[in-house]
Amino acid sequence: MRIRGQCHCGAIAYEAEVEPDNVAICHCRDCQRLSGGAFRANVSAPAAGFRIISGEPTRYLKTADSGGKRAHAFCGTCGSPIYSCAAEAPTRYSLRIGCLDAPEEVGRPARQIWTKRRLSWLPPLSDVPECEGQP
Repeated sequence: MRIRGQCHCGAIAYEAEVEPDNVAICHCRDCQRLSGGAFRANVSAPAAGFRIISGEPTRYLKTADSGGKRAHAFCGTCGSPIYSCAAEAPTRYSLRIGCLDAPEEVGRPARQIWTKRRLSWLPPLSDVPECEGQP
């Protein structure tokens, strides 16, 4: 399905092809910090179907404990997180659900990861498969 999204101030806009019902939630500490929330929700888009329509995101290069590098893109004006991807030659983009124009259209989450880091006051999501760490 074709989706569109933008940052809060509208400086960055994009479109992508995604598979509906392919939403993932991550409860790891990095995702909590990078989203400023209790977890991060995203939908995966193949690189061939992703296109920035306007603006240019600022990129932050995160190095994981494993040594792997991941680029996190956000609006340099309003700070909205837009996507993450491989640091070099991405094949997929992990688009942030909150920036989609119609987030409900991509469906319910299909999976959760790093649930051992889920905040204690956040109840489990019924019928959404969980993994305590990285699958």
